[in-house]
Amino acid sequence: MNKNLGWKLGAIIIILLVFLYGIFGIPESWSGRGLLAAMQSRISLGLDLKGGTHLILQVQVNDAVNVETDSAIERLKEELRTHKINYTEITKPDPVNHPEQILIKGTPPENSSDLRSIVEDRLPEYDLKSGAENTWTVSMKPQALTDLKKQAVTEAIGTIRNRIDQLGVTEPTIQEHGLGDYQILVQLPGVDDPARVKEIMQSTAMLELRLGIGGPYPSEQAALQEKGGVLPPDAVLLPGKSVGSNQTDSGERWYLISRASAVTGRDLRDAKPTRTENGQPEVEFDLTGDGGRRFGAFTGAHVGEYLAVVLDNKVQEYAVIKSQINDTGTIEGGFTEQSAKDLSMILKSGALPAGIKYLEERTVGPSLGTDSIRAGVRAAAVGMIAVLIFMLIYYRAAGINADLALILNLVILLGFLGFSSATLTLPGIAGVILTVGMGVDSNVLIFERIREELRNGKTPPSAVEQGFGHALTTIIDTHVTTIISAAILFIFGTGPVKGFAVTLTFGLLANLFTAVFVSRVIFDWILSRKQRGEALSI
Repeated sequence: MNKNLGWKLGAIIIILLVFLYGIFGIPESWSGRGLLAAMQSRISLGLDLKGGTHLILQVQVNDAVNVETDSAIERLKEELRTHKINYTEITKPDPVNHPEQILIKGTPPENSSDLRSIVEDRLPEYDLKSGAENTWTVSMKPQALTDLKKQAVTEAIGTIRNRIDQLGVTEPTIQEHGLGDYQILVQLPGVDDPARVKEIMQSTAMLELRLGIGGPYPSEQAALQEKGGVLPPDAVLLPGKSVGSNQTDSGERWYLISRASAVTGRDLRDAKPTRTENGQPEVEFDLTGDGGRRFGAFTGAHVGEYLAVVLDNKVQEYAVIKSQINDTGTIEGGFTEQSAKDLSMILKSGALPAGIKYLEERTVGPSLGTDSIRAGVRAAAVGMIAVLIFMLIYYRAAGINADLALILNLVILLGFLGFSSATLTLPGIAGVILTVGMGVDSNVLIFERIREELRNGKTPPSAVEQGFGHALTTIIDTHVTTIISAAILFIFGTGPVKGFAVTLTFGLLANLFTAVFVSRVIFDWILSRKQRGEALSI
């Protein structure tokens, strides 16, 4: 027995030291202040304790659908030209409410079978239905539409996460918000400039290089008047600043540019802030190999014409293509040094697949977080001390056993938070307090069973053996059911609720170890030092 006790006690001491390291690491100072600073550096605090920003975003998924159907329209036009099928117009009748629908007008009836073959082969995610007067409706299939919208949310989460990570925000929460359709929950602990973060997250930063057809015009009406009130079918009017030779004029101008893009932000390989010859901040971008080849072919075919650099549907540059350009370009636009850095970061992180709208914003101040920590720690300390005193009074010397197990349980739980970098939230502190209560419950079950066995005339070693043996099944049942509940909270909960579930789950696992193994080892050690027949204080 002594040999077994030796390795068991050694294992407990090693586990204690390991989790103490998880809490404090190697502190620079062993004073109380130094230990507290070391613990704060190891355990990450959540938004409700550290302060920060809480946001709920709505992804405008119809933007992603419009982009997809715009591409489908271009493919349709190309295929119809290739197959020499006439048409009068291809439009989207309701791009706001039903962007998944495309209307084809003026296709001769004798070309209906060819049109159906084109849609089936080139646009398999669309259905084709005939209408009156030689019209056809091309609609995205319901499953494809649902998948596209879900993909837009997933890509938006990934893009926002990339941008937030580059800002250096620690322990952000960025996930789908289950309480609304196509919503994202963003929690940013310790953010000191929420306005800048919001602007960076919201910017779609969709870079497009298009062919310039005309401009600049002083107004949209002036552009339409020059074109006789009707724009070319493959052109669009976009606003922008005065660029090129008119940079001294700060007014808004309008530009007529091609609807199709030569390359887009998806063809970007890198972007970085630089400076012009005059020392003004600008953004330099590099294209991928495929993007560079397409851009080289495009600029080579349009030497002497205009190139429009479009960012978020606004013209940033409008300049003559003097020679073929392959894989490098610049964006100028009156940037500050910080805005040039931000744009470079946004371009590198990828464009959002759709716009986002802020539905809710809450800011938690650091002073409120400090008050929450103080109140939570006070509640945990008072509850812990009350439980320790009760166990000492009610179970006498055996209460020391329970108290040691509870203290070790708390050490293991905090050490886990330090090792795993799990975020401690205010509900997480509640989980710690609940773990203490569950730990006491386990000890009470065991101790009462030992008392019962002693009253039945069993010897102390036999009573301890029977007490742990009979109480084990009940303890495991109660812990497993609670862990299942915590798992459901973790799966379906958000933010702080997940923090509560994580803290409670690991606290219960630690409690199984301390209440069953550690408490039993302490009892065995006490019994090994008693004379045969000597009473057990419980």
